[in-house]
Amino acid sequence: MTRTAILAAALLVSTSAFALPAASDRVYTADQNSNTVSVIDPVANKLLGQIRLGNPRPDVLSPLYKGEVNVHGLGFSPDHKTLVVVSTVTNSVTFIDTATNAVKGTTYVGRNPHEAFFTPDGREVWATVRGEDYLSVIDATTFKETGRIPTTSGPGMTKFSRDGKLAFVANSFNPVLEVFDVASHALVKRIPVISPFVPFVQVSPDGSNVWLTHKDVGKVTRVDAKTLEVKEVIDSGPISNHLGFGTVDGETLVYVTIGGENVVKVYKPGEKTQLVATISVGALPHGIWGSEDGSRIFVGLENGDKVDVIDTAEQKVVAEIPTGQAPQALVFVPGAVPVGAGTENLVPLKAGPENLTLSLKAPEGADGSGMVVSRNLGLVDAIDVSLAKLKPVTEYGVFFEGQDEPVVVLKTNDKGAGMASSIGPVRTIGAPGEPAAGKEPRLVVVEGLKGTASPVLTSR
Repeated sequence: MTRTAILAAALLVSTSAFALPAASDRVYTADQNSNTVSVIDPVANKLLGQIRLGNPRPDVLSPLYKGEVNVHGLGFSPDHKTLVVVSTVTNSVTFIDTATNAVKGTTYVGRNPHEAFFTPDGREVWATVRGEDYLSVIDATTFKETGRIPTTSGPGMTKFSRDGKLAFVANSFNPVLEVFDVASHALVKRIPVISPFVPFVQVSPDGSNVWLTHKDVGKVTRVDAKTLEVKEVIDSGPISNHLGFGTVDGETLVYVTIGGENVVKVYKPGEKTQLVATISVGALPHGIWGSEDGSRIFVGLENGDKVDVIDTAEQKVVAEIPTGQAPQALVFVPGAVPVGAGTENLVPLKAGPENLTLSLKAPEGADGSGMVVSRNLGLVDAIDVSLAKLKPVTEYGVFFEGQDEPVVVLKTNDKGAGMASSIGPVRTIGAPGEPAAGKEPRLVVVEGLKGTASPVLTSR
């Protein structure tokens, strides 16, 4: 076959068949419970190690503690040389060199920041200070706060338009998307949206649409980036967390993590967005980002402590990678390590028992669902509970069967969902009269605080 014929044949092949992540690319996860950043090689689908920013929970309570707590948000510079990490409890924005994994500087901002992203020119970082009513503007060279941009109370995340002229600011407590002029910092428009809790905002690769997830009501909103009007609201599913973009046969698709169903839903944009695939993944998918070419989607599993890798051509999980505890945000950074192995300043993942993950199911004919994950901390376990499709604004107790005291108590929101955490000896508790060691406990969820009440959810 001639060289021309070979080239012609190659051009007929889908881009996703041969354009894969490169050795210089990296995937990062922000691990909220272990207070680490996990660093992944997306070619080998291998964890290279972790950047430790603090001690794992609950070893963060000393009055002399200096590390970061609740490593949660991630962003990166336009030149891909700097990773920016937000820790929500210690109110910090940490700058990390992607080539060496070394901390370059840390900026402390107002109460409970959530996410931070570089401006398109790379000169500033805008951090959303969710516990306040402003964006903190940080000089990307000196790491000093240079100003504040007033917003509606509770800004959650900022992403910039493809031309760099506009900033789209989602909100965690109010049903609004705010649009700012990047150069002047002036408010351009407030766009009403369907619910107050928007944890994630993203701009489509072609710049035509702004996409928002509504975690509280299980929806996704699509905004026209030119007219700044809501174009569509999509029913996506309970605990709609983050979204990313992939490419199949040259067409851009939208991938949304649905934490309440342990799936990633794939949508095809058009005049009306269509659901084209539902991909089963691990426990409580949260952060998500596509490779630069769109051939791979990386999904952080908040309750699985792993990353699932999706092949967009096949629309299925093709690899699973261990991470730190409770990965939240996830980013794919092309060319992060242009030379060398990029393993400097990394520590290995701490070995320990596998997570105990229990699905909660309602009796036949009833509504309700949930999940409990237990992470071993030595003598005790960290327990995270998420419930959905129950009575709104109602108190529920989570009990080990046969025990009098609840391990977790929570109150559902007006949509019948709730999340809570606790510390307890999950792996050593069994039902009365049964050996505790090695026995998986049976959990029951009841309305109110009497463990003897009829369960609305059980683990088996």
